[in-house]
Amino acid sequence: MSELNAEDAKIITLARSARARTGAAEGAAVRDETGRTYSATSVDLPSLKLSALKVAVAMAVSSGAEDLEAAAVVTAAGGADPADVSAVRDLGAKAPVLVAGPDGTLQTTV
Repeated sequence: MSELNAEDAKIITLARSARARTGAAEGAAVRDETGRTYSATSVDLPSLKLSALKVAVAMAVSSGAEDLEAAAVVTAAGGADPADVSAVRDLGAKAPVLVAGPDGTLQTTV
């Protein structure tokens, strides 16, 4: 994998930190068109189940973001769920989705 720029490394770190802080299965972070970042974890309640990436996108939208520059998800699953990538594409058609393992190592970019 190619070297990450500092801003992309930052959202992986934020996603990883969110995941570690709560013990969630996934952590995610997105960066909007103004450089603001939003980090989130997966939600697993009896009546509400959301992936970390969907929560991060929802946080960006509810804060007024109009575009995404990049997204990152930290997961042991080995890849990004297509539905999560679709959520990112709804707000940021060209935003790369960085998929990292629990140790923060970039595995793939969608």
